[in-house]
Amino acid sequence: MCVRTRPAVGASWCRLGACRPETDRCTLLETDRFPSWSRHMSAHITSNIFVVGGTGAQGMPVVRALVADKKYSVKVLTRDAGSPRAQALVALGNVSLLEGTFADEDVLREGFRGCDGAFINIDGFNTGEKTETYWAIRAYEIAIEEGVKFFVYGNLDYALKKSGYDSRFRTGHYDGKGRMAEWVLFQNEKNSDRMGAAVFTSGPYIEMVISPLTPMTPTVEDGVVTWRVPLGQGAVPHVALEDCGFYVRWLFDHPERANGMDLEVAIEHMTYADMAAAFEKVTGHPAQYIDTDLDEYWNSPDLTGIADHPAGYNADPDDKSTMSFRDNFTGFWNVWKHGIITRDYALLDEIHPERIRSAEQWFRREDQVGRELGKGSLWDRVQPENWGMDSAVLKSSADFRTGTL
Repeated sequence: MCVRTRPAVGASWCRLGACRPETDRCTLLETDRFPSWSRHMSAHITSNIFVVGGTGAQGMPVVRALVADKKYSVKVLTRDAGSPRAQALVALGNVSLLEGTFADEDVLREGFRGCDGAFINIDGFNTGEKTETYWAIRAYEIAIEEGVKFFVYGNLDYALKKSGYDSRFRTGHYDGKGRMAEWVLFQNEKNSDRMGAAVFTSGPYIEMVISPLTPMTPTVEDGVVTWRVPLGQGAVPHVALEDCGFYVRWLFDHPERANGMDLEVAIEHMTYADMAAAFEKVTGHPAQYIDTDLDEYWNSPDLTGIADHPAGYNADPDDKSTMSFRDNFTGFWNVWKHGIITRDYALLDEIHPERIRSAEQWFRREDQVGRELGKGSLWDRVQPENWGMDSAVLKSSADFRTGTL
C-alpha cells in the first residue's frame, strides 16, 4: 500500500491517483490508482487526432509534439488554410487541414470523422464565455457520436470557483473554460466506456512577458526593461509553450492513466521581482518590476483604448453576460495577486523530468533559441522598435482581435 499526502488545493490528482476531497490524505492501493470508471476505457491506441485551436499560440507546439516522430497524424481546423501558421503546420508532415469554423456542427463532424483522438482548445478571446460554453458541449457530444476514443479539452483554471465564488476573482476567459472542463470530466464518469477524456489546464504563457499586445507587455524606461502590472507581492504560474506540447502528447501517449485526469501545469509560481532579476541576470541589462494600482494600469496608453471593449471580440457588447476587457483582466490580476491558484509540481516533475522549472532557465533557453533563429537576443526582442507583425505570441493579438468564430 502507498500513502501520499494530498496535493495542494487546485491539484485534482495526486501522483498515483485521485485524492478524496473529504480527507487530508489519500491512501491508495496499486489497483486503485484510478476510479473504477476510468478503467472502463479500452486499451485503444490513438493514431489520428483532430485539433481545434491548432494555429494558436498553444496549438502550434502541441501539433509539433504530436507529429514529431510521426506516431500520430493530425487534422487541424483553421479558418484560413493558406495562412502562414497553417502552412507551417502542414510543412511538419503528418498534418492535414480542414478549413472552417468550430461553430458549425457539419464542420465539427467532418473534423472528428476518421479520427480517434481530439484536442479541443477553443479561443475564449474570440468567442466569449457563452459561445465557448455551447460549442464546448457540442464538440464533446459530436466527438462521441463520431466515434472518437480519447478527448482532451484545453482548459484554464475555474478561478471563480477556486476563490470560493468571490466575484473579485471572476475572469471570464478562465471561468468559461473551467466550467466546461468540470462538465467534460463529469460526463466522462458515465461515458468513458465509449470515449475517454482528460483536461489539460495551462495558464499565462511566459512568452507573453516579452511579447507585444499582452496584459504584461514590458516597456523600456530609461534603458530599463520594466513590467508595470497590478500584481503586488503575488506570483503567476506561467507556462512554457514548448512544455505544453510535451504534456498534451503525454496525455495521448498514456490514456489509461490520463483518462479522467485534469493535468494542471506551470513552470513555477513567479513573482515579477524574481522574474525581472532573472531577465537581468541572463541578459546583462537592467530590468525591474513596478507594482501598479489598477487605475494606473488601465489608464496606460496600451490598454485605455481597449479596456471597455468585450474581452471576447466576437461577443455581443450589449449582452449583459459579456465581460469587458477591464473587468476580465482585473479579475485575472486579482487571482495571481491573492494566490488563488496552485499546482502540484511534484507530479509535473514525474511526468516531465526535463521540464522548464524557472524563469531564469526559460530566459536562457529563449535567448539562445532567438539568436539561433535570427531573432536577436532577449534584450533586442523587447525593444519596441524591433516589434513587427510576427512578434505577438497570441494569435488574437496578431490578428488584432478581428475575424470570425
